Amino acid sequence: MMLVLSRLRQLFRFVLSPTLMVSLLYPAVLPAQAKRPPDQPVVKPGIDVLRARNFDLLRGKRVGLITNPTGISADGEQTVDILFQAKEVKLVALFGPEHGVRGDAEAGRYVDTYTDDKTGLTVYSLYGRSRKPSREMLRGIDVLVYDIQDIGVRSYTYISTMGLAMEAAAENDITFVVLDRPNPLTGDRVEGPMLDSKFKSFVGMFPIPYVYGMTAGELAEMINMEGWLSPNSGRTNGGQCKLVVVPVEGWKRSMWWDETGLMWVPTSPHIPHWQTSIFYVLTGLLGELGTANQGVGYTLPFELVGGTWVDGLRLAEYLNNQRMGGVLFRPLWYRPFYFDTASSRYQGVQIHITDRSKLNMTEVQLTIIDALRRLFPEKDIYDRAKPDRREMFDKVVGSSDLRNDMLSNVSVSELMRKLDEQRATFMIKREKYLLYE
Repeated sequence: MMLVLSRLRQLFRFVLSPTLMVSLLYPAVLPAQAKRPPDQPVVKPGIDVLRARNFDLLRGKRVGLITNPTGISADGEQTVDILFQAKEVKLVALFGPEHGVRGDAEAGRYVDTYTDDKTGLTVYSLYGRSRKPSREMLRGIDVLVYDIQDIGVRSYTYISTMGLAMEAAAENDITFVVLDRPNPLTGDRVEGPMLDSKFKSFVGMFPIPYVYGMTAGELAEMINMEGWLSPNSGRTNGGQCKLVVVPVEGWKRSMWWDETGLMWVPTSPHIPHWQTSIFYVLTGLLGELGTANQGVGYTLPFELVGGTWVDGLRLAEYLNNQRMGGVLFRPLWYRPFYFDTASSRYQGVQIHITDRSKLNMTEVQLTIIDALRRLFPEKDIYDRAKPDRREMFDKVVGSSDLRNDMLSNVSVSELMRKLDEQRATFMIKREKYLLYE
C-alpha cells in the first residue's frame, strides 16, 4: 500500500510540474526576440545601406555628422564609429542636438561644445547658444550627414534641428544627407492638431500635424520641396539644399517599431523604450502645463496621469466609461523620485494599451485633459498653469485654438472633427513625398 501511494505522489508531482504543463499547453510560446536570429534584422537603417554601398556618397569628402546614441547600425555599432573608421570617409566634426551626442543631457538643458573622448573630434552643440550650424562650424565640410532616430511627433526637437541644419547646408552650398530610419509610430498614423505658422518655434517649426506619419527622410524631402526653409537659405538654388536621402530597406508603412527587428536606444532620457513614444502622444501635452503629473519623475514616464489632488478611482472609472478603443485605465498610487514632484504622494491612473490597432492617441490625450477639468474643476489644469507654461502648451499644440476650445467646453468629439478637417490638406500634400509603401 505504501509503495502504491509513493508512486501516486511521484505521478502527481510529474503531472503538475510547471515546466511540463507550460510545455504541453503552450509549446509555441517564445520570447518575441527568439523568433528570428539577431543577425537577420527585418529592416536595415540608412547607415547599413550606405555601408553596403561602400559609402559612395561620402567617399573622398570631408564629413560632418549630426547624431546621438540612436545613430546605430542594425547590429548596434555607432554611426560615429562606422564613419570614423571607414577608410573612404574623412569624418571631421560632430554636431549634437538636444540631449547631446551622448544623450545624457536633460530636456531643455543647454549643451556645450566639447571634444569627443573616443574620436578626438570637436562636438559642436546645436542646443546651446546656437541651434543652427554656423559658417565657422561648417568651414571645410563638404557633406553634412544627419542620423538620428525620431519618434514621429512634431514637438520632438530633432526634426527642428534637421530643418535648421538643412538651412545651413543650403546657405553654405553643402550637400545634406539623411540616413533614414523607421517611424516607431508607423508611417500610417497621422493625428493631432496642425501647426499655425504664428506659433512656429523650436518645438514646432513646420506646418505638419502633431503626429505626422513620415520618416525623417520623407519629412526632409517635404521641407525642402515645399519651401519651408528660411527665405535666406539657398539664395542661389531657390531656397533648397542639395538633399540626398539614403532610405531604409525592408520597412513598410504599417510597421510598428517592434516589427522592424531593430534594437531600441533611448531617444532621450524619458523615452527609455520604443513604446514610450506612444505614451508620449497620450500625455505629452498635459505635461507641458505643469499642473498634473504624467509619470515623469517616476519609473513610468508618460504612462501615468496623477496629482496630489486627483482621485484615481474616480478618474479611472470615468475614463474607462468613455469606451475608447485599445486602452484601459487602472487606478494607481505612487511617489515620484525626482524633480519638483519628489516625495509627494500622488493618485491617478496608469494607462494600459490593450490593442494598438484600435488606439486613437489624440482622442485619448484630449479625453484625459477634458476629464481632469470636468472631474476636478476646483483644480483647473489651465487656470493653475503659469503663463509661460500655457504659452509652451500652445507652442507644442501648434496654436491656441485647442486650449480656447477646451476652455469653452467644446466636446472631445467636436475637437476631433475639427482636427480631422485641419489635416485633410496635409494628407494630400504629403502623398508625393512618401518613399515607402
